[in-house]
Amino acid sequence: MMATLIPSLGLGLLSFRQNEAQISDNVTRELRAMTSYASREIELWIDKRVHEVHVTSTSSAVIDGLSAVNHPETSLPGGNPQALAHYLRSVQVKLDTILELTVVDATGKVVASSAETPVTVTLPDDWPQSSLTEGLVIAPPHWDKEYATATLSVAVPVLSYDNLLMGALVAVLDLHSLQPRLKSEIKSPPGEVILLDSDGRALVSSQAGTDKLPQLDPSVLRYLLAQPGNSMAFHGLTHRNVIGLAEVSAEPGVVIVAELDRAAVYGQWIELRNMFLGLVGALVLVVAAVAFQMGRSIVAPLQRLIRAADRIAGGDLEVRLSAKRNDELGRLTVVFDQMADRLRQSHAEIMAANEAMQQQNQVLETLSITDSLTGLYNRSKLDAILADELARFKRTQRQFALLMLDIDHFKTLNDTYGHVTGDEILQSVARILLQSVRSIDYAARYGGDELIIILVDTSADLAAKTAERIRSHVENAQYGANGSTIAVTVSIGIVQCQLDDMTPTAVFTRADKALYQAKRAGRNQAYSAY
Repeated sequence: MMATLIPSLGLGLLSFRQNEAQISDNVTRELRAMTSYASREIELWIDKRVHEVHVTSTSSAVIDGLSAVNHPETSLPGGNPQALAHYLRSVQVKLDTILELTVVDATGKVVASSAETPVTVTLPDDWPQSSLTEGLVIAPPHWDKEYATATLSVAVPVLSYDNLLMGALVAVLDLHSLQPRLKSEIKSPPGEVILLDSDGRALVSSQAGTDKLPQLDPSVLRYLLAQPGNSMAFHGLTHRNVIGLAEVSAEPGVVIVAELDRAAVYGQWIELRNMFLGLVGALVLVVAAVAFQMGRSIVAPLQRLIRAADRIAGGDLEVRLSAKRNDELGRLTVVFDQMADRLRQSHAEIMAANEAMQQQNQVLETLSITDSLTGLYNRSKLDAILADELARFKRTQRQFALLMLDIDHFKTLNDTYGHVTGDEILQSVARILLQSVRSIDYAARYGGDELIIILVDTSADLAAKTAERIRSHVENAQYGANGSTIAVTVSIGIVQCQLDDMTPTAVFTRADKALYQAKRAGRNQAYSAY
């Protein structure tokens, strides 16, 4: 039963995991749709407001008012700052999305305003060409304490009748009027859209009461901005635990965050998962109870078999049991007695075979530490030898040296003469190594055509002489293939043990660097690294 229950549990959990992934993908698509919709609405809303301000900037009242300031001598009747301020207030009252209208000259100085305390304006030195017809955002969205709402300031140029730049008309827009446009009651999925400034403060929300929303955690905001379009779970603004994503609107640079309540998204899924786990847990308890009851009925016979098996394991092969039951345990007891009889019969055979096995083990041990091609020690044995030498060096300070050899251009030799000839060359070099070292030294194959010699109780100076002798023997040896003579040389890196050599890898690394220096110096030579 457990054999069926466990795979079923695994398949069930896998199914729930796939459902969770599918839900996550659907939620991400919904959130992207919400942010895209809000971004389009924001752009349309700003375009409309800019158009309204642009129409106002082309009125004769604004142009004449600026002309009166810039050229008092040619001013028209009614073209004075007081009349202009009155006109701006009358226009601002009609446009409920505009909180303030201010006319400034080309230097940014306030000429007239619909507000008693106009906003501070810093105009660009050079107006972008597109801004001459479309307007320019001069103050990004932020929370305005004076108006107690989120605002956005835009400016459009004011041109004279001769199309000369005289100044600008600045409008402070009330972003709160964007609230009903952030979501579509028909198209948008359930959830909330919040506009944030660069510090994570809520400016406008599709949910009422934006001023009561907390500030988004800076680390969450950074992650959302670093992964645009990717959803994540976090402590949200509208609910404690939400799934949301962020998108930065190109204009006016506001952060759009879409959130869905995580409990609403995964509530049914979590309920089904918990129900499934509860059912599986109940089945496990039932199976465990049945197994315990069945176990009690067979514990005593099994203990009797265990005690008999322990005696056999202790060397007492004279154990015999009598079957008292006709069930499976009785059959097992009979089989146990038969097994004991066979053990007694085969004991002598086993003892005879033991000696033969020991001999085979010795052969296998030799094979396990020897490289089959060269007859040298293999890499595993080399690591053990070097570890022992390092430990001995740290105890007794008896130094040793290590030579790393590499057959020069061995790959070229293989490609030119074939791998069989390459193996013969490698075997010839290995024989030279065995003939060139003492019985207390070690020669091993490190890998490929790289060979290692460990010289016990030897300094680097003495090791250099041995290395030169090996190099000379290799160079002067005769190698042939298909009737032609092959020139073979080796490069050798020499290192001496050091106190800071903690592992065999550290020694190999230094030897490999020394070998590289020998190759770099022209090959067919030895290089000592002290």
